[in-house]
Amino acid sequence: MTDIAHPHRQTFESIRHENEGAEYWLARQLAPVLGYEKYDNFLQVVRKARVSCVQAGLEEADHFADVGKMVDIGSGARRAIADVRLSRYACYLIVQNGDPAKPVIAAGQTYFAVQTRRQEIQDDPSFAGLSEDDRRLMLRREMAQHNTALASAARQSGVETGLDYAIFQDHGYRGLYGGRTMRDIHTLKGLKKSQKILDHMGSTELAANLFRATQAEEKLKRDGARTKAQANDIHHAVGRKVRSTIAELGGVMPEHLPTPDTSIGQLERAKAKALKDQSGG
Repeated sequence: MTDIAHPHRQTFESIRHENEGAEYWLARQLAPVLGYEKYDNFLQVVRKARVSCVQAGLEEADHFADVGKMVDIGSGARRAIADVRLSRYACYLIVQNGDPAKPVIAAGQTYFAVQTRRQEIQDDPSFAGLSEDDRRLMLRREMAQHNTALASAARQSGVETGLDYAIFQDHGYRGLYGGRTMRDIHTLKGLKKSQKILDHMGSTELAANLFRATQAEEKLKRDGARTKAQANDIHHAVGRKVRSTIAELGGVMPEHLPTPDTSIGQLERAKAKALKDQSGG
């Protein structure tokens, strides 16, 4: 996956519109940004994204609104042309259904995925009200679920043995952590050999790894990886894309985030004890 120059990344936000606090994009402006010269070809992708929206159980009209506008056609004449008003989630679905051979589509897949997830978290009052410990517990559970799904997708690409999977995971970490291996991260956190690095991450670091896992799973399926080498390359590339997006958003690189004093296991035991005490057990 080829790196995309920073100005291209900024284009996603430079064509963003706002109306009474609600953000949106217009399909005719987004098409050339995503490398589609012919609007009719882009509309085919939009149609696929609409189907994905419905299949996800969401209201299509909330994310894809057909609109029209008047444009000059010369000699003072004007005519109406159709356009589509898109939510951020709609843009995410569009790039997910776009042509993966277009480098800017590859960049967009990670960009909108991360931004959409950030917005979901910001808008979710239940998540916002959680303590850091509870956020860690929630994200760690999500991470466990998605790692299982990621392992399944990797198996379809020939990642079969325990060693194969360790190498596959290492590629993802190296992409996200600027070339650092799992062993390097383990050492950086000052962990014992038996301790798992995911159990010693704060919520921000866990979220970055969750983005990596979910996007790697989707890309393995979308690209139809058939060899271990292809799977490893995809995982590494996705990790790099998530890292680039963190940098673009002004975030702290995951290797520089603090390691919590308590592990996930300690938090789970403390929570279980508190529940037991509350119940009088």
